[in-house]
Amino acid sequence: MASSRRHYDREFKLNALRLLETSGRRVRDIEEELGIGSGCLSHWRREMADESAFPGQGQSAGKERIRELERELAIVRQERDILKKAVAIFSRPRE
Repeated sequence: MASSRRHYDREFKLNALRLLETSGRRVRDIEEELGIGSGCLSHWRREMADESAFPGQGQSAGKERIRELERELAIVRQERDILKKAVAIFSRPRE
């Protein structure tokens, strides 16, 4: 039977790395105490060096920002189109 893989949230990873930095203890001892696999802290430390560390749900922070800006752009385009129609209606000569 295959063992299930454990997933840790961003907050847990950051707290574990903070513990590593502040305690002055060995990586292996902290991994053992927290019940995580060997090499996890080293891997998380390398990921932390990357600017999009632990984005969660497989999404990078950049992709989230792009999606947010695309939504905002769609709203602004709708507002612009409404204003264009209003200008066209009010600029017609009255009969």
